[in-house]
Amino acid sequence: MTGRLVTVRRRASPAGLLLVAAATAWVGVVTRWGGIPAMSGTMGLGLLVFLAMWTLMTAAMMLPATTPVAALYARTITVHRAPRMVVFTAAYLLVWATAGLPAYGLAAGLGRAASLPAVAGTAVAAAVFAVNGVYQLTPLKDRCLARCRSPIGLMLRYASYPGPSRDLRAGAHHGAFCLGCCWSLMVLLTAFGVMNLWAMVVLTAVITTEKLAPAGRLVARVVGIASIVLAGAVFWIPALAPGLTGSGMAGM
Repeated sequence: MTGRLVTVRRRASPAGLLLVAAATAWVGVVTRWGGIPAMSGTMGLGLLVFLAMWTLMTAAMMLPATTPVAALYARTITVHRAPRMVVFTAAYLLVWATAGLPAYGLAAGLGRAASLPAVAGTAVAAAVFAVNGVYQLTPLKDRCLARCRSPIGLMLRYASYPGPSRDLRAGAHHGAFCLGCCWSLMVLLTAFGVMNLWAMVVLTAVITTEKLAPAGRLVARVVGIASIVLAGAVFWIPALAPGLTGSGMAGM
């Protein structure tokens, strides 16, 4: 009985810590930016502040879906588990923080589109929806999603990493696959409005379901098809993309 309790604790602890970290990130996002209406572009933020916001936002959105991989990786660690898992998680988030650099440039560029005539912003919004829809249906999306959904192969790879850099390399490698899986979904935030908390909640649910639910691959395809439908529908209902059309700007 005692052995079983120890095993359960070992499995649950990394997942629980990541969920606590994600919840803390959500509290930070809501507390710091929750009262600000969703805006186009960079919200007038400088690069460093934008990167801080982006990293906090991605931690809130991505960590819940990462808990099974983290728990599985933790089982391969026999000593100094807690600090090594901190390194693994930090490396994972560093990949997303680095992705904030092109995200800032993209947000700045698309923010200018929102100041153009409404038809231009609508066309850009349609392109954003279409890009996500097409990517959701590609083999590359399937490959990245498969690695996130069935990470046993990744664990064998990580076990071969030598030396003290193992946790750093493993976290960064998994972060890269996660980025490959979810980047187009994050681009949708430019259409819905940066820091649109309702959009964040919905996208977090999509990302978590894709990675953890038995029908996750089907969900990814349904989301792709729905995004393509939105690419056409936004011309008739600009409010579907308030971040680029200026229609119905709303936060939470």
